[in-house]
Amino acid sequence: MPTIDHLADFPIPTAVLPARLRSLLEPIGTAPEERVEITADLEFDLDGPHEEFVHLIMAAVHESVPSPLPVFDEAGDGVVAFSVPVLEGKGNSQDFAPSISGHDFIVASWGGGSYYTYNLAEKVWMVLGLTPRCLGNNEQRLVYDDLGVPEFGVAEGEMSREYHYTSSRNVSWRMSNEYLRKYLWIRGARGVRAFFYQARCPDGPELRALMAGQPHVDIQPNNGWYEIDIREHQGSLLLQVWATVDAVSCELCPEQTAEGITWPGVAGLVTHASANALIDGATIYLDDKFLERYEQSGFYDTTPVNIYGHWHCSPSYRGQWSFTDCRRVGRNLIQVPLRELYKPKPEREILHARSFAIDPAIFTDIAQREEHVVSKTQRLLEQLLTLGDNLSALGIAVGLNRSATDLVGFSRAELHANGWASYPQLLRLGQVAPLAMTQQAFLSRCKSLHEVWQKVPNGFLKQLLEAAGCSRRAVKDLGSMKLLQALFNVVEQLDADEEARDAFMNTAEPDAWNSSNERMAPLFVANDLRIADAHEAFGESLQRLQDLGFDTASLHQGYGLALDFVMDRVIDAFADINRPISRILAR
Repeated sequence: MPTIDHLADFPIPTAVLPARLRSLLEPIGTAPEERVEITADLEFDLDGPHEEFVHLIMAAVHESVPSPLPVFDEAGDGVVAFSVPVLEGKGNSQDFAPSISGHDFIVASWGGGSYYTYNLAEKVWMVLGLTPRCLGNNEQRLVYDDLGVPEFGVAEGEMSREYHYTSSRNVSWRMSNEYLRKYLWIRGARGVRAFFYQARCPDGPELRALMAGQPHVDIQPNNGWYEIDIREHQGSLLLQVWATVDAVSCELCPEQTAEGITWPGVAGLVTHASANALIDGATIYLDDKFLERYEQSGFYDTTPVNIYGHWHCSPSYRGQWSFTDCRRVGRNLIQVPLRELYKPKPEREILHARSFAIDPAIFTDIAQREEHVVSKTQRLLEQLLTLGDNLSALGIAVGLNRSATDLVGFSRAELHANGWASYPQLLRLGQVAPLAMTQQAFLSRCKSLHEVWQKVPNGFLKQLLEAAGCSRRAVKDLGSMKLLQALFNVVEQLDADEEARDAFMNTAEPDAWNSSNERMAPLFVANDLRIADAHEAFGESLQRLQDLGFDTASLHQGYGLALDFVMDRVIDAFADINRPISRILAR
């Protein structure tokens, strides 16, 4: 059923309308990405020159109901139900059925003057199959997701507020335009805003013309869809509006589809049928930031998998769908056959991949051979596994029976059976590392890097050093990095003397066992970077990074290369520790 143009029918000229009031009078388009406000209780600049109030609720009104609609009674309170039924007798509220002047509501809102609470209406989340999440502690919000797709944040807003002279916080509920329109379309309804708006407005000729020389005027049209109250108030004009506006038509958003779109490096438009026909067809290159959406949500599995020497990173969703054959080729590139992209999965996931597609013509062979963060993480893991084996063997040589898994926290058998799946610290370290990485993200990754090897027990290292001849008092207060450095100094000297494992146990104190070793410096720098943000000492850590040989001039483009440098140097440090121990144990 056609509706009126509320903005054009409103008597106050559009040019002088407050921006918030103008947006309340305007209809919502059909763009699927738009977030539609479906309930609001807002206060701004209370008692100030820019004072503004909004109470907004939305009703689902059947298409057959003529437009415009009269002002709904609930608009003034800004909630669907106010107060509670009076307790008079058994069954006196058996017909209690909250509504917005007889119409269904989108958000179930209740208030009693002091306390207000909000939730998505049961009909809405049950018809759409949504699942709620609760965020925050005191500032709690409800978020509704469609886990079947999945689509997160379909609808969200504050759960409650209190009112004592002023509101404890503003409340705003917003919903995906696509899902709101889907609900309305299923119901054969349109979305109608019922609102109360109040603001102090500058004293101008446009409003004075409506007041016709009076200090106060109340304006109501014949069709009754609004009521305007304008009055003189403390040197300005106080504008109050009650209105009912057809905001969302009973019309679906345009369907999001990957049918008939273009891909870089592929001639013509690609359809599901044409992609499926490509047995040895086009290869698509994606920026690996394509993975960030999946890495940052626990709902997806993005565990890297090494298949025949190549690292694959194919996001999947709870066994319902998966990307396939996504292979890392270069530091920030993912290579995937076009045919694999079009295998069964939600259309929006294919479109998500398309937004990160890159023209293959701009890449060189060198760019594709650059090492990615997953490969670096694996190289670090291999050194830690070797360190676990070496420390365990050294321990056995001096009577300390500890397994390699106990010492470094990683099991070769588990890794062989299930890859990285059981080790979230590896997944965090191996997440996408763009060249334009922020300083904060870089420092966070340095923290993850440090945590990967912190399983090595300090007590075990102290016992090794004591067995090698170091005094208990001298090693008592050393931290993990100083202990590793001391152990490296001891085994390096033994290896230089071409000693075997039986020479490790000694009663004489080793020479220079507690001296600084430059090859261990990367571990200390990585630790400094781990705590730099908390101690606001990043400048000092940056200088130490430069002392290791990093060109800090590159940081203006981002911290990705800095992460590469730190990871490479830390891996080298562990390799330096492992080499002399391995040679001693092999003799």
